[in-house]
Amino acid sequence: MTARPEAPNGTYDLVGIGLGPFNLGLACLTEPIADLSGVFLESKPDFEWHAGMFLDGARLQTPFMSDLVTLADPTSPYSFLNYLKETGRLYSFYIRENFYPPRIEYDDYCRWAAGKLSSVRFGTTVTEVTYEDELYVVRTRRGETFRARHLVLGTGTVPFVPPACRDLGGGLLHTSQYMHRRAELKRKKSITIVGSGQSAAEIYYELLSEIDVHGYRLNWVTRSPRFFPLEYTKLTLEMTSPEYIDYYHALPEATRYRLTEQHKGLYKGIDGDLIDEIFDLLYQKNLAGPVPTRLLTNSSLNQAAYEDGTYTLTFRQEEQGKGFQLRSEGLVLATGYRYTEPEFLAPIRHRLRYDSHGNHDIGRNYAIDVTGRGVFLQNAGVHAHSITSPDLGMGAYRNSCVIRELLGTEYYPVEKTIAFQEFAV
Repeated sequence: MTARPEAPNGTYDLVGIGLGPFNLGLACLTEPIADLSGVFLESKPDFEWHAGMFLDGARLQTPFMSDLVTLADPTSPYSFLNYLKETGRLYSFYIRENFYPPRIEYDDYCRWAAGKLSSVRFGTTVTEVTYEDELYVVRTRRGETFRARHLVLGTGTVPFVPPACRDLGGGLLHTSQYMHRRAELKRKKSITIVGSGQSAAEIYYELLSEIDVHGYRLNWVTRSPRFFPLEYTKLTLEMTSPEYIDYYHALPEATRYRLTEQHKGLYKGIDGDLIDEIFDLLYQKNLAGPVPTRLLTNSSLNQAAYEDGTYTLTFRQEEQGKGFQLRSEGLVLATGYRYTEPEFLAPIRHRLRYDSHGNHDIGRNYAIDVTGRGVFLQNAGVHAHSITSPDLGMGAYRNSCVIRELLGTEYYPVEKTIAFQEFAV
């Protein structure tokens, strides 16, 4: 492997801010490139990926080939298969005959990869980014300064708390905190899960499994019309393709925003097998008599109050147009994540592009700055690049495109056409 150069004259080609799987993948893919210097800054002391949802049996919803590097460079030493080989589990994984790694194993794989990189700096909090002398200047809480020609933003999304539940008190928890607080939650006499999706389903299944042990009442409420499965058919998966990105990105802005709502079932649904397992568990437990659990759809949470250890939750059944209330000691918000622009970007906002909705105007090449090749954004782009934005399997493709922009040449082959179907006429 070619040794990575230090930043010449103190100036890097790129500074990556935030280290989730996407920027970590970029760090892995840029490590062997002698003509590209970079540093990746992460405020946390170590790599962490959804540690609050490491339930037993929870697995990725994408195959192991959607690792940090394989779909860009199958020969990379940072591949998931090489991780398995080095940790002595390759044959066990082979015998397992399941393409979908446990979530906790994927997190360990990312930690393994991060530990091999010379460009990663944990415990480094960015406080300000300015633009001086045609360079981006990144300052940290520890007084460090990094200068670079390009930025790659990978700060990710943050847990979303509905307006009705903000500053509510009482110890409610988001799914991102579940593993850290599930013991106290199970001591409640009643628990309500608000929201749907994979995380909500995994938590409901675990709580339902132990409902006889702890004796709580359990509610699961979603505003969605049904507990819908993740659509995972092969022709649908072709929507995670370069051709579909080209098609989607070229659509009018209003059309793209309309489609983001229609496409939620393509990346926010529940694993179909898990839905069936939940039904089977409900059937099994009801053999001994009615189980104290309710599943409610089409119900939006409009108001919430907390008093004397109990939440009063006011919902509206949207199809009937009727309101109803639930009282619950425990409250789990399975309300997903939202992108929030980091405050440290304030000094350079004038250099960033925004659409009419106030979100980043993301180029086809993933750039968001006025030059079209200075600042790149990881994830947070469903409105511009559709379901490929959060998809782990498209991370290596996006990073290949970004590296091509940084170098001005194609270091990793970037696929142009892979789909059988045509999206545009």
